[in-house]
Amino acid sequence: MAKKRSTTSGKTAAKSAAVQITKRDKKTLGDLKGLADGVVAAADRKREPYLEIPARALSNVRYNKTKRFIEMGGNKNRRQLFNVSQAKAYMQTMLVASGCKTLINQGKTNSIRGLFYQLKHTIEGTKEETFATQDECDPIIEDVEVMLNSLREELHVFASNRGNLVGPLTLIDSGDEIDCSRMGSAGYSIPSIVEPEVIQFTRCDAKFILHVEKDTVWRRFNEDKFWKEYQCLLTHGNGQPPRGVRRMLSRLHREFNLPVYCLLDNDPWGYYIYSVIKQGSINLAFESTRMAIPDAKYIGLRAADFEQCKLSNSVKIAMNETDIKRAKQIASYPWFAGHKGWQKEIQRLLSNGFKLEVESLVSKDISYVTEEYVPARLKDKDWLD
Repeated sequence: MAKKRSTTSGKTAAKSAAVQITKRDKKTLGDLKGLADGVVAAADRKREPYLEIPARALSNVRYNKTKRFIEMGGNKNRRQLFNVSQAKAYMQTMLVASGCKTLINQGKTNSIRGLFYQLKHTIEGTKEETFATQDECDPIIEDVEVMLNSLREELHVFASNRGNLVGPLTLIDSGDEIDCSRMGSAGYSIPSIVEPEVIQFTRCDAKFILHVEKDTVWRRFNEDKFWKEYQCLLTHGNGQPPRGVRRMLSRLHREFNLPVYCLLDNDPWGYYIYSVIKQGSINLAFESTRMAIPDAKYIGLRAADFEQCKLSNSVKIAMNETDIKRAKQIASYPWFAGHKGWQKEIQRLLSNGFKLEVESLVSKDISYVTEEYVPARLKDKDWLD
């Protein structure tokens, strides 16, 4: 009597057959396979396996004046399997690479937190955990990214959504058509993965992008329908914008030639956020080409606004030692060091001795920022770049 075929294995086979591997996935899989092949090749030659990971440090980053963004240098750190102090990190790196390969082969994605649990287990025959905490896993994920010159999204790993968009833009998100002008008070939640394989733009009638620092300010602009009156896209990143937001801004800027204006707080953190959007970040210097926006403009808030806008003393936030130190560090960045406008701005901030948040403009009027401040800045082209 013939044995009954397992329906479970049949379903699994059907699912496997349905997985579509994109051109980008094929490249990433090839790079991941290359890591494993390196171990085998070293073993065949009876040599110690090792990994070379580009150093994610300021000392290994340079500012390209021609391209106007920061790039990663050639310094690398060697991670060896037979080095007692490096063996665990070496094995964790290979484990993360293996986990990402599994995700791509299955056509699935996982969160950073999810990947931690996917890989976390007790090593057989020991009491040792592969990863003790999330904080131990996150840097390893970044190591794999930079080692393969791939964004974590290309490894099928994503972070939580932390940014919104509203305005005259229609897009396809994983097969669903979305009109970003009809998303209500919350707007469209910008996902972590916004690459063309996932997000396709079908129509954009915007003239520019206004990126604001925080959700609270974004809500004021959305409620006042600023984006509708000025025919723009309105975005926020809830502080320093995550990769998905930065990549979305970069794509919209390049694919539709949209100017990007940044409305940020008058403090070292606001300056740094602008720097990251414009020139890129140290950790992602290897991806500046796809994420940095050298032509982005800074339109607020300025150290002189306290007097020019006739704000009250109650909105001042005293700078502490950390703020002062950070402001001086930012002033020394190569892309700010030779810029007279930025040097004057930072020195005025230090001279003031206090910071200002965009929300402080509410003390003038609840809609002062949307009806007077930003419109005047745009009309007069009063910005820093």
